Formats: sequence, structure tokens, C-alpha cells
Amino acid sequence: MRRYFGTDGVRGIVGETLTIELVERLGRAAALWSGRGRVFIGRDTRGSGPMLEDAFAEGVASVGGNAVLGGVLPTPAVALLALDLGTVVSASHNPPEYNGIKFFDGGGRKLTDAAEEEVEALLDEPARAERGAIDRIGVAADSYTEHVLDRFGSPLGGLKIAVDCANGAYSGIAPSAFERLGAQVISLADKPDGTNINVGCGATDLRLLQEQVLQGGADLGVAFDGDGDRMLAVDGDGQTVDGDQILAILALDLQVDTVVVTVMTNLGFHRLMADRGIRVVTTDVGDRYVLEALRRENAILGGEQSGHLICLDGHVTGDGLAAALLLCRALEGRPLAEAAAVMPRFAQVKENLPVQVRELPDDLLAEVQSLNRELDGGARVLVRPSGTEPLVRILAEAENEQEAASLCARISALVRRELG
Repeated sequence: MRRYFGTDGVRGIVGETLTIELVERLGRAAALWSGRGRVFIGRDTRGSGPMLEDAFAEGVASVGGNAVLGGVLPTPAVALLALDLGTVVSASHNPPEYNGIKFFDGGGRKLTDAAEEEVEALLDEPARAERGAIDRIGVAADSYTEHVLDRFGSPLGGLKIAVDCANGAYSGIAPSAFERLGAQVISLADKPDGTNINVGCGATDLRLLQEQVLQGGADLGVAFDGDGDRMLAVDGDGQTVDGDQILAILALDLQVDTVVVTVMTNLGFHRLMADRGIRVVTTDVGDRYVLEALRRENAILGGEQSGHLICLDGHVTGDGLAAALLLCRALEGRPLAEAAAVMPRFAQVKENLPVQVRELPDDLLAEVQSLNRELDGGARVLVRPSGTEPLVRILAEAENEQEAASLCARISALVRRELG
């Protein structure tokens, strides 16, 4: 069992569950695990980023590894540019007081559960007499942008797009990328100050984007999360277009025969794919599991409702900017609302319950399974522990809002009874 790693790396509140000492130990352990080679390090725009970046680099160097610091970079850039190991100092979509450490192997792949266990087993290793180097480079963002534009870009002249950077790692990259392709850009939340990442903006809060799309008369808007591996959209009427809908648009445009999703994916997506003869593979929540399944199935397209969208044709991981460019290309002059309407949407009601212990009792799981058998595919409920926060997440899905809300309330009461 992993003690520190969750769904996506090691994450916590800085100074409490994520300390400088732990980050330095992670640097030592990761460098040893990767053979004391070169570790490429990027970070998002959180105020704690520089000190944690320095702590991790010190850990790498203390056992003879070489740390290469790329500065502020989106997570997918680190995956593309990983050396013997790639590391991102980021807590992704979490609030500014959080931070974390995420890893990619030399091929740009997220570490498996087993590999993370191996890293944890090295956390108590001491420093070595032979010290490595710490270097800084300043061209990583440019290299990444050129690759994404070359592989996923298309002419966007005549398109007016609002771009919400979440005051995160895409702030200096995404708006100019769209402008280089000819789009007229309304740039939002692109002035990070260390404390405003993901605050009232970005993929976790689309209200700013919706407001600016309507006020500015944009054709659509896209929003990234703080580290850039998520993307959600807003159509010209200000309506949210989630990851399931975007994935549906891309699946049809790219004419794939297989797509990988998670257990959170809307039942309407499954119905559309069945109607079009596209095979759907379902995994646990987490883009790392989607990636593993894509490689296992030799498929190129997958994603999550939350906006993790992955196209492996020219990339190694999920990429918010690449997904946004693919979405714009897939529209072919159509309004986004028209393109998204191809997928029927079941009503989904969600609730997050704070808990002390995230373990779900067998009796609770058995009752959930029994209810899903009764629903027989016409609706469903899902109960799962969060991989990043002390929460149990509940999802109820049905053809109408009232039924979904009733199911959610029923399961929430059950969870509270069982977990207290």
C-alpha cells in the first residue's frame, strides 16, 4: 500500500501534509529509483513552487543525480521533455495552499502503482558523498509550444475564442498560441501572483469564462486548470461543454474505433458510442488509468468528464492546449453547441462528503451494487473515495434531474450512516 501517493502523485497542504523535508526525500528517492540520471523539473505558478522546486532538486543532487529546472511549465510539457525522469511541482486543480509532486518516466508515462511503491521504499535513503548538479534552462516552454502547434494546430482565422488560463502554467503560453493560429483571443486569468491559481477561474470554476464569452461575443471559450492537463469549454451561449461532450466530438471527428473513459463518464456518451459502433473501455477514475488502458488497447483517444483529454497521436499524455486545438479543428465552422448536441446527456447529481477514513465498508459496497442491479442500466449510482482529498464522492445518474437527485440523496444518507 502506498502511504504518500494518491491518484496523481503526492499532494497536500504545504507546511502541513506536504513539507519541504518530505519533498527533499522524494527528490532523493526518485533520483535513486531512476538510476541517478537527469531529472527534468517543471512547476506551476503557486507561491510555494520555487521553494519546493529547490527542495526537490536538492534531494536529486544529494544522491548524485542531475536536476534540470525548466521553470513554470504545464504538466504535459514536462511529460514531453522528460529526461531519465520528469517531475512536476503542482497540485493541479487544487486551491493555492496545496501543492504536490507528480512523476513521469523517461518515456513521458505516469508511474504505475508498483513504481510509486518502489519510490516510497527509498524515502529513507541518506544523501551520498558524490553530489550531482542543478541546472536551469529557459527554452522549455518554447520547445513545447512549437511541438503542440505543429502537431495539433490548424488555421483559426475568423474564430473568436476566450481563453481562461486559471492564473496557472498556461498564462504565458495558451493565448499567444491561439493568436499565432489566427484566432481573435480574449485572454482571462493570465496574471498569476502565486496566490490566485484556480481561484474563481479555470476549469474548476467556469463562471468567469461564461461571463466573458457572452460579454465579448466569443464563438466559444476554453478553460484550463492550473497545471494545464485539463480543459473544459463553454459554447457561444455560455453553456458548459464538459469532458464527455468534448471527447464525443473528438471521437467522431478522429474516426477512432476505440475510446477509453472512466466510471464517471455519462451514460449518454456510452449510448452515442454504441450507436456509432465505437468500442468503449472503462477504467477507474484518474487519467493515469486511462493512459494505461490506451496503451494496453493500442488506442489513441480517451479522457475524463473532468477535462483530462488524451490524444496519443503525437503526444505522450493528456494535454489541455492540444485538446483545445483539436476541438477547434473538429468544429469545421460549426457552432460548438451544434457539435456538442450529438451526445445525449443523462442528468448527474454529485455530492462530496468529508470523511475521516476513506475506506468503504463491504456492506456499503454491497448495497450500492444491489441498487445498480435494480436500476438495470437505466440509471446508476457510484460511490468512491477521492484519491486526492479526505472525501467520499457520490454520483447519481438518471434520465431526469429529479430521479438523479433522489438517488443521490438516498446514497448520501447510506454513506453517512455507514461512515458517520
